[in-house]
Amino acid sequence: MKFLFLSSYAHLVLDPQAKQTSGGAELQVALLAAELAKRGHQVTIVGGDHGQPADRTLQGMRLRTGGRFHTGGLLDTLRALPVVLRIVAEEKPDYTLILGWTTWLFFLHVAKPLLRTKLVFICGLDTEVNGVFRAQNPARGALFEYGVRHADLRLAMTDDQREQFHRAGQDCGLYRNLILPRIAPRKTAKDLALLWVARCQPIKRPHLFLDLAARLPEERCVMICPDEDRALWESLESRARTLPNVEFLRRVPYHEIQEWYDRAQIFVNTSEAEGFPNSFIQAAQGGAAILSLAVDPDMVLTRYGAGLCAGGDVENFFREAARLLGDPAALSALQNQASQFVTELHDNAKNVDAFLSGLTR
Repeated sequence: MKFLFLSSYAHLVLDPQAKQTSGGAELQVALLAAELAKRGHQVTIVGGDHGQPADRTLQGMRLRTGGRFHTGGLLDTLRALPVVLRIVAEEKPDYTLILGWTTWLFFLHVAKPLLRTKLVFICGLDTEVNGVFRAQNPARGALFEYGVRHADLRLAMTDDQREQFHRAGQDCGLYRNLILPRIAPRKTAKDLALLWVARCQPIKRPHLFLDLAARLPEERCVMICPDEDRALWESLESRARTLPNVEFLRRVPYHEIQEWYDRAQIFVNTSEAEGFPNSFIQAAQGGAAILSLAVDPDMVLTRYGAGLCAGGDVENFFREAARLLGDPAALSALQNQASQFVTELHDNAKNVDAFLSGLTR
């Protein structure tokens, strides 16, 4: 089969020379594309133009540049539209896949009679299916939701997302996140107390991590935060400089990030909403306990004893962090259980099999 992925940054995961980074959605696109290519399928990834070659092959996949659509600007999107549609027409994919919210679903649906491809949407965030995204972005949200309703196949990352699709009268399958393979054995030294890794977006509530670090001045904290929202990022960078126990990193390449999870005692998530965070999987692989402010997808932290969720209660979140760091036995118990949900739910071969069988059904 022929697959085409439209993703602004997924090519960065595949390029060992790339110094730029992005988020979990792009990581999942790259991992799924690579697994499909290994199985002999023809795979193309259309990425945003960051100055890379316009057409090249990496790991058996064709990487093409679709213009500067990654900026999200209306003018850039309109300029990229004929380029992207031309590439899809040239590649003639059986399936065109998009992970996460984008108005491109609408444009591809409108052009589908000419492109003769099936559209597959993989839900990234809960806000994409529960109406929050559209409420916050009325125009883009309306186009996006129209595209989702008219996709040939929808996939959720959690059972809860799938139930929300069903309640809206839309059929939906399930996509379990794939795992980024290790390039080095796990290190045993847990020399970091608290680790935070995420894009710089308001929904991630990154200042709460610095609030937590300020309350625990004796604990070593690391924050890895690519500068997506520039004003927010500058406020974080400026504040982090005033906290001597915080190391603030602008970005870490994909192939180096696992080492930080390996070193962390506790991985911290302060987001208001997620889908299924890749960071949970990488933290669990690294033997870090997970402390989440509000996100516990399908109750995996609770069911598997991999961590704690504060249920959105900020003061409880702060208390639990201090309690765990002061109770080595309780912390060790969570760390030891962390890998269980990864073993049971996130086997790459099994999940790619399920993905392919879902397409044929």
